Amino acid sequence: MLRRIVFSTLTLLLAASVLLGAAPAALASENDLGLTDEEQAFIDSAGTLRVGFVQDRTPVSFTGEDGSLAGISRYIFDRIQRITGLTFEYVPLPAGSVTYEYLMDQQLDLVTSVEFNKENQGARGIMMSDPYLSSRKVIVARKDLNYSYDAALTVAISSGSQTIRKALAATYPNFTPVDYDSITACFDAVNAGKADLMILNQYVVEYWLVKPSYEDLKVIPVTGLDDQLCFSAVVPFGADGQPVGDDGYTLISILDKAIAATPEDLVSNYIIQAVMENRYTYTATDFLYRYRFAFMVFAVSALLITALLVLLVRQRLKSVQAQADAKAKSQFLSTMSHEIRTPLNGLIGLNYLMSHRLHDEQQLGRYLEQSTTTAKYLLSLVSDILDMSMLRNEEVALEHKAVSLPTLLSSVEAIVQSGMAEKHLAFRMDADLPWPVLTSDGVRIQQVLLNLLDNACKFSAEGGRVTVTVGQSAMDDGRILTRVDVADTGKGMSEAFQKNIFDAFAQERDTVSKGNEGVGLGLSICHRLARLLDGDITLVSHPGQGSVFTFTFAAPPASPESAPPASPESAAPAPAAPSAGIAGRILVAEDNDLNAEIMLDLLNENGYAADLAVNGAAALRMFSSSEPGTYSVILMDLLMPEMDGYAASAAIRALDRPDAKTVRIYACSANCTVENREQALASGMDDFLSKPVDIEALLEKLSG
Repeated sequence: MLRRIVFSTLTLLLAASVLLGAAPAALASENDLGLTDEEQAFIDSAGTLRVGFVQDRTPVSFTGEDGSLAGISRYIFDRIQRITGLTFEYVPLPAGSVTYEYLMDQQLDLVTSVEFNKENQGARGIMMSDPYLSSRKVIVARKDLNYSYDAALTVAISSGSQTIRKALAATYPNFTPVDYDSITACFDAVNAGKADLMILNQYVVEYWLVKPSYEDLKVIPVTGLDDQLCFSAVVPFGADGQPVGDDGYTLISILDKAIAATPEDLVSNYIIQAVMENRYTYTATDFLYRYRFAFMVFAVSALLITALLVLLVRQRLKSVQAQADAKAKSQFLSTMSHEIRTPLNGLIGLNYLMSHRLHDEQQLGRYLEQSTTTAKYLLSLVSDILDMSMLRNEEVALEHKAVSLPTLLSSVEAIVQSGMAEKHLAFRMDADLPWPVLTSDGVRIQQVLLNLLDNACKFSAEGGRVTVTVGQSAMDDGRILTRVDVADTGKGMSEAFQKNIFDAFAQERDTVSKGNEGVGLGLSICHRLARLLDGDITLVSHPGQGSVFTFTFAAPPASPESAPPASPESAAPAPAAPSAGIAGRILVAEDNDLNAEIMLDLLNENGYAADLAVNGAAALRMFSSSEPGTYSVILMDLLMPEMDGYAASAAIRALDRPDAKTVRIYACSANCTVENREQALASGMDDFLSKPVDIEALLEKLSG
């Protein structure tokens, strides 16, 4: 964009100088061209001449809105018509069609924007005028190309550009030309890496490089390849090999005199007008490309809604089977309908608004931010439903390992601190821990604490207070009972509501909680997790006096040496540095096209090189046929055609090669039950990432 602004500024300055000084010289030239009697007679009898022009040379030569010739060449023709009396009719030609045969078959009198080449002058009856436009050619290549004039590189050229082909053979013998149908095809080939570079007129390059999809292309100056454009006519030859008539010579002679009578500063003015009036216009496709990642987020939201609806149907069926009470069934359906329809209505509305605001970047950005927030809410709802479903089916298995409570509490405090600060809440945590290291499930303990603190923050008015008090006592069976009191200064809850607060979808709808209700699953999940941890959650609350939630859990003590090391950074891990910890490439096994595209783009955005396998069988083939050490990590979907992820992982581990045992294999699946996780580990996978994949968690694993 900066290059475009600089170019426009220079052209405006040049235009000013032309307007101040060019007109008198041009007028003087128009008065006397020095035409011979033969040339004047040709003009008087010529009628309308047919001029062929190539359509893809904006701003030099292209099809205007009226379907006729437009650009710099048109300004030149208009002047020639004005000062000579010749009249022209313009015929559009496809790229690569400027040949002797085409001129004869189409019965054209002239072709414009032909690359001047003295060697072609007179060959096969082709006559060329003096150049009417001189500029320089530049090289266009990808920004990551290490350019060298003596390297073996491929050059994309439009199939009609014989001049560039000859110049390459003479000046750059190591460059190999590759024909493409049009200039845009050449740009696309270089942009996609199918060709190393292209050589083109600077004005045409300036026009196209504004296109967003060409943002990875750069311009390299080149010497010895000036771009001179002229007019071309033909002189038919008879059977005796002699030219038939001399109209072609006469026409070219007239054009040469008209070109000579056109001052350079006037040509410069034509260039400025053509560039300023025919700038590249952004299309809806360009806009979508520029914001492609944002629209991917929106697409993922749509997929998330679909998955959510499936989960809701399953949850509904289980509820119908488990509850005979018709009132409970009706309340469940009503609650879920509200919780789903509200964000769904928001996403549909945002989609409609975005489709009508494609050119309002500021408004579109706000809509995309709102859609991302809504999608995250839907994701949290899915997670809560999954947790509730697994807890009800007793599918949640605790991990019993050493847990450092001081480290865990420090991590919780760091996570909630910003939310407390936003509402100006006084937050304090006091802990008396005679047994700081216990054998329990730290992830589930932290989940309960974060939920309780999130509620305390949410339902406390600004300027209030949230206090956490942690204490311990020994139990008769040798275990340690840890008690956590979470007190807030909110409006409290009614006695009637407290009786049902731990039921699924329980919410107290009043003016205090208006806009902060949530889905009503969090406390029910926490209550079930507390029971699973051999503890409980109780509540003491009075309207207008705040609430105190007491969370207890029992666990045996562990030796301090077995505790994970405390680290200030553990509370908020920084994103992984690109390619940290990865020596080779990443193989993504994914059969869903959208999921695959998103994963590859995310990995590439974070500096990782990745390849795609469309199913488990393809992943096995790609790994087994690669050189040992090529792949350091495999991200394996579980449910795929031909061969699922379990079988593919087992087959890879069974290969007779050293990296088959060391390559890290992570399951990436929306099937995240206990059975799925156990089967994934049994098949040889190292860990499990549930979909939608937490990008920060993925990058942390890749950096390990």
